[in-house]
Amino acid sequence: MSMQATPFGVDLIGRRMTLYTMTNKQGASVSVLDFGAHLVSVTVPDKNGVMKDVVLGFDTLQEYDEKPSFLGAIVGRYGNRIGGAKFTLNGTEYTLFKNDGNNSLHGGLEGFDKKWFQGTYMEGEHEDCLVLTYISHDGEEGYPGKMHVQVSYAWDDTNTLTIRYMAQSDKDTVVNMTNHAYFNLAGEGSGDTLDHELSVYADYTTEVDGELIPTGRILPLKGTALDLNAPVTLRQLLGRQDECPPIRQVNGLDFNFCLRGEGLRECALLRDPESHRTMHVLTTEPGIQIYSGQGLSLEGKGGKHYGAFAGIAMETQHYPDSPNHDNFPTTTLRAGDVMTSTTQYRFTVE
Repeated sequence: MSMQATPFGVDLIGRRMTLYTMTNKQGASVSVLDFGAHLVSVTVPDKNGVMKDVVLGFDTLQEYDEKPSFLGAIVGRYGNRIGGAKFTLNGTEYTLFKNDGNNSLHGGLEGFDKKWFQGTYMEGEHEDCLVLTYISHDGEEGYPGKMHVQVSYAWDDTNTLTIRYMAQSDKDTVVNMTNHAYFNLAGEGSGDTLDHELSVYADYTTEVDGELIPTGRILPLKGTALDLNAPVTLRQLLGRQDECPPIRQVNGLDFNFCLRGEGLRECALLRDPESHRTMHVLTTEPGIQIYSGQGLSLEGKGGKHYGAFAGIAMETQHYPDSPNHDNFPTTTLRAGDVMTSTTQYRFTVE
């Protein structure tokens, strides 16, 4: 294993950003930026051993700073949506920034995707690890408590990327961090992912309203078009719009799936049948938001156009709007307690 740190531009207040690249004995690699703790690239082999980068992203710091796309970012304090941009904790109502209609999305106006994380790294014989830390001040984006945040990325010789999250606050608060990478297993910029095969190991979903805010109801998936326990392509899912109003509502997928089991377990699989690149997703989280990228339209790496369905986001997390639903797994972090979470992306050829 090897770790390389290279300059990646200077931000508006003069801080020098660094891109960290971990490469294993196969030559497969992962690159992470300390700005926003962005996952910039994952380069893995196909059935013929040909390496390609399978993560959508940008070439410059300015693009990561200015383009509102969350490509590869760590989002927080609260990933996904909070309805009405407010929640009540311990009898106090907290108001957040509205950046998604009447709601707050992915941390608000300036979430973790726009913050600088202090990076330290450790090289190992079979695994490299990058540890990124950030201190979120009390009241940042409307959230209570001074919160210490740590995100680590580990890459090993089995082509497994492990992301570990940790947070601790000096006041009761809420937290729901995730990574917002978009994956295209044929290679970023190679076109759409409509023929990727997707499985999600879940029996329920959180019902949403017209603004994609949970109603509080948890609905069974069995027998519906959103039952993804068996592999299905995005193209096939789009063909189910007439029988599935939620798919028609968003022209694809943008839904939270309530995962079975507890602890670190496999929750989803994504496969490109052409290259045979396959990604197994494992997590300790109770949910995963699958967003099929239908809203993408921007220029990415090398000037490539990322259009609709150019990548699929598979965001392991707690449920959207959990602070406003007592029947959802809690996202409350009590003062002095430590929140931990782990997600793995295992890349294989199948």
